Amino acid sequence: MEVIQHFFSHLYRFDELIRWGGYVVLVIIVFAETGLLAGFFLPGDSLLVTAGLIAAVDHTLNIGMLNLILSFAAIAGDTTGYWIGYHLGPRIFSREDSFFFHKDHLERTKKFYEKYGNKTIVIARFVPIVRTFAPTVAGVGRMRYPQFLTYNIVGGIAWVAGMTLGGYFLGRSIPNIEKQIHWVIGIVILLSFIPILREWLISRKEHSKP
Repeated sequence: MEVIQHFFSHLYRFDELIRWGGYVVLVIIVFAETGLLAGFFLPGDSLLVTAGLIAAVDHTLNIGMLNLILSFAAIAGDTTGYWIGYHLGPRIFSREDSFFFHKDHLERTKKFYEKYGNKTIVIARFVPIVRTFAPTVAGVGRMRYPQFLTYNIVGGIAWVAGMTLGGYFLGRSIPNIEKQIHWVIGIVILLSFIPILREWLISRKEHSKP
């Protein structure tokens, strides 16, 4: 119980959380955020960028190991989400809203599929919330698993590497950046929500048309 309380009390203080939980907590969060419907509120992009920063500035983490295990966690997470959708089917859309589940998130993800098709599995990796529900919607829609797995692997590796290496090279390029790490995290969080804001504005514009 004490471990769980510590986890949630440090959930959005990424540098402290990573130094406390190391690779284990990173794997758990990446897997849950990408594969479990209840994981949509967990940090993704900002946590990975912070992990890359920490690997650069104090060598608590190894950047190669970080990419290897987190890519695996991301791929395994999406695979789990796919099979949840595959076995639950359309019933998942009739679930009642709760803290851990909102049908609006599923509907937003469906719109991504309507716009981008199967490439959503790759594109959604870079869109918070949508990346949690994309594999489940793919399972509900019975996307062929070999095709899903291909997109899953490409998207998982691209997302993890893009975020962690971005943080790593930022940490290598800017002296004493660790002293400004909270500003960096804040900027990453804001940037990560730009795609959601863009889709919301487009959706609002379409609904306002006569």
